[in-house]
Amino acid sequence: MFNYARLSKRPAIFRSFTGLEVSEFDSICVKVESRYDEFERQRLSKEDRKNKIGAGRPFKLSLKNRLLMLFMYYRLYVTSILAGFLFDLDQSNVLKDIRMIAPLVKECVPLPKKVYGRVRRVRTLEEVEEYFPGFKAMIDALEQEIPRPKDREKRKSHYSGKKRRHTVKTQLTVNSNGLIVHKTNHARGRRHDYAIFKQNHPELPDGVRPYVDLGYFGIQNDYPELDAAIPFKRSRWRRDDLTEEQKASNKKLAKVRVVVEHTISRLKKFRIMGDEFRNRLKRYDVMSDIVCGLVNLRILGSGAVIP
Repeated sequence: MFNYARLSKRPAIFRSFTGLEVSEFDSICVKVESRYDEFERQRLSKEDRKNKIGAGRPFKLSLKNRLLMLFMYYRLYVTSILAGFLFDLDQSNVLKDIRMIAPLVKECVPLPKKVYGRVRRVRTLEEVEEYFPGFKAMIDALEQEIPRPKDREKRKSHYSGKKRRHTVKTQLTVNSNGLIVHKTNHARGRRHDYAIFKQNHPELPDGVRPYVDLGYFGIQNDYPELDAAIPFKRSRWRRDDLTEEQKASNKKLAKVRVVVEHTISRLKKFRIMGDEFRNRLKRYDVMSDIVCGLVNLRILGSGAVIP
């Protein structure tokens, strides 16, 4: 049976199974435990709850082991049958326990929404430089495969011609350190990256320049005030029509933008964002928020304070 006491004695395995150092896990656990009683009181007091407060079976696993199960599930994305076997828990309770505690975990990690809230309040150049070193922001979309929808309209709206799969997309904005400062809710895979940007793009502080790829072609004309950096586009029919200066500029831009690619790679190391998403789409944004918060935690450090 897996448990925190056993796994924490093997730090390398703990990091491999959860995506976190033991100290990072402990810092989240302390925050969760301090808010747990109030969180449970609110959960049990909901108007649509059928049972009275105190009714129902207690959780079989301790709070710390439920957290461990959540992070292992996100990192390894095993089936609920295997997760139940590993934690000596009935299969039907695995996802239920994870769903119940996920909203509380969201409150205890540096979500992009929290970071973006701080960014919106910056006033001085020093504060801008703190969140956007070099006054640069890299923007790109993460695309993840989903099972083929049963509904015909959903099959059409979620089919990505680029991936030749049914997918969902999430747009990310990161700084030069890889910190995720803005994240959109998921959009259907058929939508173009630039269409997602036009509907919901971050309001960057003055002087911060966004760096994008050719998926955002047209941004310079539609948003000239952003002064966006975008690669030069080759002709569809000729592959050698770029000058040496333009090729050098594209190469330089790619070296700056690689940060967002590395961030997406960090997110996909949590297999729940790298593999086909098997859960219900209505829970996708909660899951992706938590994973982004965990990546931010690793970048900021376990002692980071983001209100």
